[in-house]
Amino acid sequence: MKTINLKSLGVFVLALTMTTTVFAKTQKVDVTKSVVNWTGKKVTGEHHGTIAVKEGNLEENKGKVTGGKIVMDMPSIADVDLTDAGMNAKLIGHLKSDDFFGVVTYPTSELVINKVNTNGANLTFTGDLTIKGITNPATFTATSSKDGKATVYKGSLTVDRSKYNVRYGSKSFFDNLGDKVINDEFILDFNLVVAE
Repeated sequence: MKTINLKSLGVFVLALTMTTTVFAKTQKVDVTKSVVNWTGKKVTGEHHGTIAVKEGNLEENKGKVTGGKIVMDMPSIADVDLTDAGMNAKLIGHLKSDDFFGVVTYPTSELVINKVNTNGANLTFTGDLTIKGITNPATFTATSSKDGKATVYKGSLTVDRSKYNVRYGSKSFFDNLGDKVINDEFILDFNLVVAE
């Protein structure tokens, strides 16, 4: 019967751990350069704006993204298309209210990336999106590109707000809205910058 050399086994395990550590790393998202752009549409038009990234990180293994987490700062939500200050403030106040995102109760929304399929510069992210404390699966495509020493990830995620109890103006919850219907689907365009 063979005996196991515990010293050799320990050296092997240590070497394996060190090798894995070299290949796997966590990179912080630069929140000063990253932003999430939103687009919401209704029968009579659409609005565009931004949401700040509060914090985030991407997990990498052998130079490829394998997962991560992005936290959005919901009180930072802003509109960029309404030039009238009063109308702009009214819209943002409504979006922050319980009719929409209830930012006092739910100050953050999160995207957790659990799986990434990579095909060159094209990536498919699969994970979970949490809005107003409700979590649903999310899958979207993205691209990666270099900007100096930083890597920029750009992706677009279509969200069905009715799945997150965002009811105002939704024909999924109310009848006879006429031209006051607001589309259930809105778009989140991620622009994430990760410094090397």
